[in-house]
Amino acid sequence: MVGAYMAMNIGANDVANNIGPAVGSRALTMSGALVIAAIFEASGAIIAGSDVVQTISKGIVSPDSFGAPMTFVWAMLSALLAGAVWLNLATYFGAPVSTTHSIVGGVVGAGVAAAGLDVVDWPSLGTIVLSWIISPVMGGAVAALFLLVIKATIMYRPDRVAAARRWLPILIAIMAAAFAAYLMTKGLKNIWKAPVELIAAATLAIGVAALVLTRPLIRRAAVVTVNRRKAVSKLFAAPLIAAAALLSFAHGANDVANAVGPLAAIVSVIEHGEMQAAVGVPIWIMVIGAVGISAGLIIYGPRVVRTVGQEITRLDEARAYCVALSAAITVLAASWLGLPVSSTHIAVGGVFGVGFLREFIANRRRNDGGKQPSAKALAKRRLVRRRHVFSIAAAWIITVPATAGLAALIFVIIDLIR
Repeated sequence: MVGAYMAMNIGANDVANNIGPAVGSRALTMSGALVIAAIFEASGAIIAGSDVVQTISKGIVSPDSFGAPMTFVWAMLSALLAGAVWLNLATYFGAPVSTTHSIVGGVVGAGVAAAGLDVVDWPSLGTIVLSWIISPVMGGAVAALFLLVIKATIMYRPDRVAAARRWLPILIAIMAAAFAAYLMTKGLKNIWKAPVELIAAATLAIGVAALVLTRPLIRRAAVVTVNRRKAVSKLFAAPLIAAAALLSFAHGANDVANAVGPLAAIVSVIEHGEMQAAVGVPIWIMVIGAVGISAGLIIYGPRVVRTVGQEITRLDEARAYCVALSAAITVLAASWLGLPVSSTHIAVGGVFGVGFLREFIANRRRNDGGKQPSAKALAKRRLVRRRHVFSIAAAWIITVPATAGLAALIFVIIDLIR
């Protein structure tokens, strides 16, 4: 029950980040996006999900520190329930928060309540805190960079349609190559560990193939496209939809097993009577995770989808494309550099980056006359809604301490009544 509740909340909150930009740009309807994400998320979890998972999220605490196996079981149950409740609250208020951070906070709080402060690997927790800063900054910077490239090569050209015919296939090839590397590095790593040389060769081959195949398609689509920004932006819709589907598949393959890790740990202790750092994940647990996530996304996901896709800043297909591409490239780059990142923070950071770049460009154009605008005039020019920026940042900051405190409270209550 608790595992299914957690899975539904992951679907309602975490998965929404992958499809929010596509919905906000109107490349997909809400119902269409929910169906696509649910199918690809469940497929990723069941087809390419890990069959072995770390029982303690990110190695934050050691199983040996809990003493009795049942103490460990109750601690994991407390962590799972605390993470699920926090995600539920965040979804209710439309705040996109990190599932991993929710579980980490729950594990820390329950671990401290069960075995004291020494149970926590504080340096490892420090890397999680570091990801609060790294993830949105990297995601925002990469998304803004690609939007600058699109503006310079296509949108600022006198003949946008001709520029799109020339540059859009190249941009799609970059996206195809990035997602090929992303899926082989992250999405399929549990069922196939490809060598670096093969990943590089496949990435290059897929990028070249995408370039060759999309040139005639873009040329035909451009024939009926008028030379207006909105019309040209719609040429990005198809690659954006593909990106949303692939992000959902990779999320299902990579994150679902981590989310059900505490549940797998509980089942392992009950079946074998001992605690382990890593356990096999029964297929029925993965099915619970996959079905729960899909159901949660369809039933409760629209609120967070609207926040990410519509309420932070206005997105069109080209801007949303930059956000989706940023998510794949940033995760890849962080993986190679060994930096801790959160996919949720990257996606939302990408939306922030696109919005703040648009605001910066708009303000610079208006200020070219030399007259310094008043604070009131500047406030009216804001293209990023500050209320959502501050509320989302606050939710990110308090996620780990909030779930830690809630998990500790739940564990103490369970310990008193059992």
